[in-house]
Amino acid sequence: VASAPGKVLMTGGYLVLERPNAGIVLSTNARFYAIVKPLYEEIKPESWAWAWTDVKLTSPQMARETMYKLSLKHLKLQPSNISGSRNSFVEHAVQYAVAAAHVTLDKDMKETLQKLLLQGLDITILGCNEFYSYRNQIEARGLPLTPESLASLPPFASITFNAEESTGENRKPEVAKTGLGSSAAMTTAVVAALLHYLGVVNLSSLAGNQLQGKKDVADLDVLHVIAQTAHCIAQGKVGSGFDVSSAVYGSQRYIRFSPEVLSSAQNAGMATPLTEVIGDVLKAKWDHERTKFSLPPLMTLLLGEPGSGGSSTPSMVGAVKKWQKSDPQDSLETWRRLSEGNSALEAHLNTLCKLAERHYNAYECIINACSLLPAEKWLERANEPTQAEIVKELLGARDAMLRIRYQMRKMGEAAGIPIEPESQSQLLDATMNMEGVLLAGIPGAGGFDAVFAVTLGASSKNVTQAWSSLNVLAMLVREDPHGVSLENNDPRAKEITAAISSIQLE
Repeated sequence: VASAPGKVLMTGGYLVLERPNAGIVLSTNARFYAIVKPLYEEIKPESWAWAWTDVKLTSPQMARETMYKLSLKHLKLQPSNISGSRNSFVEHAVQYAVAAAHVTLDKDMKETLQKLLLQGLDITILGCNEFYSYRNQIEARGLPLTPESLASLPPFASITFNAEESTGENRKPEVAKTGLGSSAAMTTAVVAALLHYLGVVNLSSLAGNQLQGKKDVADLDVLHVIAQTAHCIAQGKVGSGFDVSSAVYGSQRYIRFSPEVLSSAQNAGMATPLTEVIGDVLKAKWDHERTKFSLPPLMTLLLGEPGSGGSSTPSMVGAVKKWQKSDPQDSLETWRRLSEGNSALEAHLNTLCKLAERHYNAYECIINACSLLPAEKWLERANEPTQAEIVKELLGARDAMLRIRYQMRKMGEAAGIPIEPESQSQLLDATMNMEGVLLAGIPGAGGFDAVFAVTLGASSKNVTQAWSSLNVLAMLVREDPHGVSLENNDPRAKEITAAISSIQLE
């Protein structure tokens, strides 16, 4: 069982698509799980002669099960039963992970690989509730728009189906997503579980996700390349890849890879053996850059769902690119200023981390004091130079965020798209004025998806209550800097154990 986290792109929306612009991406406690086990207890004697093996893919939340035949020669998946739409992300993840095993394992391991494949692959995928919007169910149950109502839903809750299409076979899941990067987290979890199961990488030494040595980093790098390739090819385009990178390595400052590293996978014809494609991709010069990053201590990431429906990132990106072509001079200037704002915010947050390390007591004291006040009163609470320095950095971070928002709005107006729509602006301004709020903004490409806030000390509870009164549902998402992880058991078993122990306590 492997899991990979969802993400929030705090800075770098649009810019991160082009090198050498950086983005700050926070990984979260919302995780996608992939469970891989043999489909059959043993290999049937005649199966050595077979050219095919079986793969079963189950998605309990979508009430969907698909059987495939996997060609052991060409490593291509053929669906043998299809109810509803196919999951091309998981299909590519399976094919590429198996191809990676063929490319990287030595002769002795090949026999074990063959046996594992002939036993068939039974794959189950589960996504935490936070990836999906359950706002409609909460409202339908007459519950208040609070995190407590979200917490009352069963874990890995079923995703409801469109009422008008629920008759007949091709009912479509009504999946309203929250913008945490479910396809990247799902692809990464499936690739991780398969590569570990097939013996390509060993994820068990990632104790608490602390990399133990060069071997761990090398294993994660292989996993990153396969997940990134599967995700891009399934998506039909080469994106910046920050979502897959954070799903693998956790929270970070990210600069994208050159798209050319994927050219062999993009240009491969039907006749090109998949092992050759994956061999090329693994040998390519991956030049992405990532630096460790996480929020300073005593700060909480909050996400709120305004309930105005999501936005289509690809079409918004297309509009921005069109504007860049039509007005190169103005767009370059906007990007330069956005980039400066992003760098300033990052610098202030890094300085706050260092100040917390050097003067923790003063830091804790002033953060807790500021958590009870609106920003304009913070400086009054600084009793000594170190605290004043901390407040100066806090206010600098706020100022940088306001500059970023201004440039994002300007870009949206010029490109004719709602990057920070008026309704979101009002919500963000109201949030920035609340006690103990450091930042509020729109993650990633913006639009009508979730908004984020970074709060100080214990102020997050007041913010979630204020949001609730503004018809904004505060989600149960928090920053968790850890990337991919090998789990001890099926995550549903954890929930059952927790439920039993709580009943016993009562």
